[in-house]
Amino acid sequence: MKLHRYVAPLRQCDYLPEQKSRMVYAEVGELSPQEYLDLINQRWRRFGYWLFRPECPSCNACQPIRVPVQDFKPNRAQRRLFKSNSSSIRLIISPPKIDDARINLYVAHHKHHAETRAWRQSSDDSALSSIMSFTVSPLPVQEWAYYLGDQLVAIAYVDQLPDGFSGIYFYHSPEHRHLSLGNWICLTMIEKAQELGYPYIYFGYYIKGNISMEYKAAFKPNQILDSEGQWQLFKE
Repeated sequence: MKLHRYVAPLRQCDYLPEQKSRMVYAEVGELSPQEYLDLINQRWRRFGYWLFRPECPSCNACQPIRVPVQDFKPNRAQRRLFKSNSSSIRLIISPPKIDDARINLYVAHHKHHAETRAWRQSSDDSALSSIMSFTVSPLPVQEWAYYLGDQLVAIAYVDQLPDGFSGIYFYHSPEHRHLSLGNWICLTMIEKAQELGYPYIYFGYYIKGNISMEYKAAFKPNQILDSEGQWQLFKE
């Protein structure tokens, strides 16, 4: 597949404000799961029909990370979380949909992170646009919807690849922080991959020093894609 690349101007990094970032984009009209897996192995990620990857002049903090699920060994906190959430949170996997519950949840998630992590604020219009950018796609995106009773508390958008699952984007209820929903999504992805016999979960980029991205390294053992395009055991 030949990609027509667009190199964005150098700008302040959204993840590490002390750094300058340069993102490269490419638009794809068609994309198979195998083609996307090949691109992941070249450091690309995607939202909708757009591929992106960082090519920054003085920083390589964005490191693709994956978990070999059959080797996964949950730590004490993860075992405790699995025990506490398994009986109370219900997961429904289906094609994506957009409704008031999803938009409100997205806005609440971003409002909380704007207050606590200096994220940009989100409105209903921008939430709708963002959700569409995740779900209108050349690949059949899965929506993983998490319910506490009848209340929607978390959403994950997921690609199913030939060798596992790739997380696109997660958002969840700030009112239920005690349920560690971001970590819970990761654990359920690992569990589902184990059930289906898939070898890997792809969690996008790990970024040391960014609280929203570095938690991914807590799911061990894990692997980082090195500059030579080889997956290597990650040692923090």
